[in-house]
Amino acid sequence: MAHTQPTELPATELLAAYAAGTLSPVEACEAVLQRIDDHDHAINAYCHLDPETTLQAARESEKRWHQGQPAGRLDGVPTSVKDLFLTEGHPTLRGSRTIDPAGPWTEDAPAVAHLRAHNAVIVGKTTTPELAWKAVTDSPRHGITRNPHNTTRTTGGSSGGAAAAVATGMAPLALGTDGGGSVRIPAAFCGITTLKPTYGRIPLYPASPFGTLSHAGPMTTTVTDTALMLDVLAHPDPRDWSALPAPTDSFLDHLGGSLTGMRIAVSLDLGFNTPVDPRIAHAITRAATAFEELGAHVEAADPGITDPREDFHVLWFAGAAKATEHLTDDQRALLDPGLADICRQGLTYSAQDYLEATNTRMLLGQRTAAFHQTYDLLLTPTVPIPAFDAGRESPTDGDRWTTWTPFTYPFNMTQQPAASIPCGRTDDGLPIGLQIIGPRHADATVLRAAHAYEHTHPWPRTTTPTPRARA
Repeated sequence: MAHTQPTELPATELLAAYAAGTLSPVEACEAVLQRIDDHDHAINAYCHLDPETTLQAARESEKRWHQGQPAGRLDGVPTSVKDLFLTEGHPTLRGSRTIDPAGPWTEDAPAVAHLRAHNAVIVGKTTTPELAWKAVTDSPRHGITRNPHNTTRTTGGSSGGAAAAVATGMAPLALGTDGGGSVRIPAAFCGITTLKPTYGRIPLYPASPFGTLSHAGPMTTTVTDTALMLDVLAHPDPRDWSALPAPTDSFLDHLGGSLTGMRIAVSLDLGFNTPVDPRIAHAITRAATAFEELGAHVEAADPGITDPREDFHVLWFAGAAKATEHLTDDQRALLDPGLADICRQGLTYSAQDYLEATNTRMLLGQRTAAFHQTYDLLLTPTVPIPAFDAGRESPTDGDRWTTWTPFTYPFNMTQQPAASIPCGRTDDGLPIGLQIIGPRHADATVLRAAHAYEHTHPWPRTTTPTPRARA
């Protein structure tokens, strides 16, 4: 601790320091708030802070630790919440100028309630694009969120504020959502760890307008923290009719198992002929070799699916239209123009179009389930390109965000667990993400493989934002 700042510690080490008496929750939260004050002006990770409430919660936690009576598995750990989740006492504006900040804000979403039940200290709300509609993070209400590894570049999205906060030590834990890659894409661009768990593993309320594409997920600096956070979040709530039963085992307890004999496929394009940056392809191939060295049987194989982008668009754009159906014409004029565009397109689809897209989704699920009869896991790039200029939906003018995210949205359609962990950098220092995908309900297997890789290929936990000139 003498040479390590509290903002550089993962949650598990913070908790160990609290137990040892070498650090208090107040000191940790003060350090996080100072870190935000020092650096968030360059990043824009947070859209709402309440330092007084944060420090009061930290003081209450400190008393419990001093009395030897911590309550909950995250007692005193600074944690951020994406500004999509209802959070009692904090506005939930979803990046939109159409939402009245006056509230009232009197209810916690299930995941937020679980965090509070374990006495995590909620530091604030993190930025998201308006209604989380795209895979980068900028909004009419809160502006552009920037990548801490190069502030001219995007964080990805839609949980971009959450990823940037974790990457810069502005809280070791973050709660995000993922409807088409929204925890995995920013995790890859910002160099952090995340898991989109099996659909229903973390309950959601209110129900997403994007339906059962949307998952909640933990975002952290280590796989151990991801498993710990999932242990806290993975419990049903009666407000979510589709929530899974509580797991019978701890995800944290399953991290140490061997990979010997595990069957792992690696695909650089999912069979879509997707162009992948050569630096990223090289990093994924190198990571696959590392899994062989860990005892797994690894071979190149594609899951036998076709790119479901157009069907995903039907489901996603129709969801966007549903999310905005209550707006007046004056309110619609305030929307992000890209969101307004997809809402208009969403209104053109028929019920038959939606059912056809749903049928494609079922076929995808059948094919990936069959694939996982042979392979325990599938490795792919998380994103085929490095982080591009901030403030753009796509590196190419006129393209939707789905043109550069072919490795993420298919697995929202199939509801499979998928992690993203750092596996290298480009020559100009931008992080590269490795995606690890398992069959439905194999969350523990995905985390075990991610932990084994992380153990042999450790990654710097936090970074200090440094503005860089454009290339």
